Amino acid sequence: MQVKPALGVIFALCMLAIVFWQQTQFEIKAPDSTFITITGEQIELHELRGQPVLVTFWASDCRVCIEEIPDLIALHEQFAGKGLQIIAVTMPYDIPSRVKQLSEMHSLPYAVALDIDGTHAKAYGNVSLTPSSFLLSREGRVVSRVVGRFDFADWRAQIDAL
Repeated sequence: MQVKPALGVIFALCMLAIVFWQQTQFEIKAPDSTFITITGEQIELHELRGQPVLVTFWASDCRVCIEEIPDLIALHEQFAGKGLQIIAVTMPYDIPSRVKQLSEMHSLPYAVALDIDGTHAKAYGNVSLTPSSFLLSREGRVVSRVVGRFDFADWRAQIDAL
């Protein structure tokens, strides 16, 4: 039975492919997006070059997204003075009035943008799971991507290093 060694080789090759894929994913330039916030403000991503940016896709009906809000507020409070911009982008199916209500209820200090037609979700790799967050370097490159709840200490360290 030579099955076990063959499975080990296949597993090792799969792990190498995953590591390579993850590394290449973070070498891409972020899409040049224009976000429209719930207050009507227009944010041109290319105008934020020179600053770290956190783009996070969320939904008002996503429990983990709501649980993440205090961590996002804490990141904003800690790093806004150092240039960090946070843009929370709602999913296309989200109801704008519900998004506004949640934003006011939690006194969100960062930008909240609507993605009515799914343009932003598509530009960021067809985002369909929330939360999905992308940390962009000062040069506009995706340096980290997390699907699901992010690790606050890890992101704080990554942002601090930018």
